[in-house]
Amino acid sequence: MAALAERSRPAGATPWADRLLMKLRQRDDVDADEEAALRSIVEPPQHYPARRVIIEEGQPLERSALLVEGLIARFKDMRDGQQQISELHVAGDFADLHSFTLKRLDHGILALTGCRISWVGHDALRTVIERFPHLGRLLWFSTNLDAAIHRAWTVSLGRRDAVARLAHLLCELQVRLEIVGLADPSGYPLALTQNDLANCLGLTSVHVNRVLRDLRERGLVTFRGGHVTIADRAGLCDLAEFSPDYLFLEKRSR
Repeated sequence: MAALAERSRPAGATPWADRLLMKLRQRDDVDADEEAALRSIVEPPQHYPARRVIIEEGQPLERSALLVEGLIARFKDMRDGQQQISELHVAGDFADLHSFTLKRLDHGILALTGCRISWVGHDALRTVIERFPHLGRLLWFSTNLDAAIHRAWTVSLGRRDAVARLAHLLCELQVRLEIVGLADPSGYPLALTQNDLANCLGLTSVHVNRVLRDLRERGLVTFRGGHVTIADRAGLCDLAEFSPDYLFLEKRSR
């Protein structure tokens, strides 16, 4: 899919919005003028090392972060030193598009791996969506999709046991990474630590280790060396009660 994006990119266009466009085109058409307008406001990417806080909670914001490469997280730190990750973002995701209207975040944004991030100024974004209302609706869809993912995570944290909770996250990432050409049916790279997964799932890293062993012994999935290998996708989805419906994959006019 990444090669397809490269082939379909207009001559001379920068590649930084490629995966964002793949994500949008999964759900609706984006015409050539909309694509050109979107590419024109995406700034050249900047590199951020792993574990760098990219946006502080409450920081005034005049631009939004588009992830080009790597993994980033929305997070909250607790006074006792614990951290809760409330969403993972993959390449092609805006981490904070909602800051366009909120102007600040009620959480922080953290680079979990080395990342490349392209910034999009809010003034430039306003100009483009006023000129291209359909594109504005697609970006609005992206923020609605983030909210749907948050709700799915809430259900996992509140009602799924630890094994199903991790299985659900691995199923979700498989789908989201496939959309942007970073996964195949056998699995995907995932450069996270067990502690990162613990912070996503509300578990300890020791508990995550036991859950990963359980999933491996069931013949469903293996996580080793920064790579997820899915041996039985149907079985993993069944265990997690995973349905991709909340990711709104159908292509329709928005």
